[in-house]
Amino acid sequence: MELNQLSSQIIKAAINVHKKLGPGLLESVYQSCMVIELRYMGIKVRYEVPLPIFYRGQRVHEEGFRLDLLVEDTIIVELKSVEKVQDVHKKQLLTYLRLAKKPLGLLINFNEAMLKDGITRIINSPHEAD
Repeated sequence: MELNQLSSQIIKAAINVHKKLGPGLLESVYQSCMVIELRYMGIKVRYEVPLPIFYRGQRVHEEGFRLDLLVEDTIIVELKSVEKVQDVHKKQLLTYLRLAKKPLGLLINFNEAMLKDGITRIINSPHEAD
């Protein structure tokens, strides 16, 4: 599936979850529901994916981070349920993208009245990946 088409499907899944549950729940609840929704749509998804940290070619931490969702081994989805998305949340996702060498990330904040206001798309540009 093409990258933009896949990201659209992820957003559709998030909207479905948000319509059914609304805002104000824990991130872990939204994560579980997103896994169910994406799998229902026939999309491969893994959750709590460990992301080891390497420095100068050496592994320094086995599980430096955990990715909320990794969809079709291509798109990282970072889920939030916060009053306001901060710049640090966007930078965190970009760091994940660089470390995992993935092209695209979606930051989804479920704590919005209209979910579309809580979706941020982050691109890992090749010149930024170095």
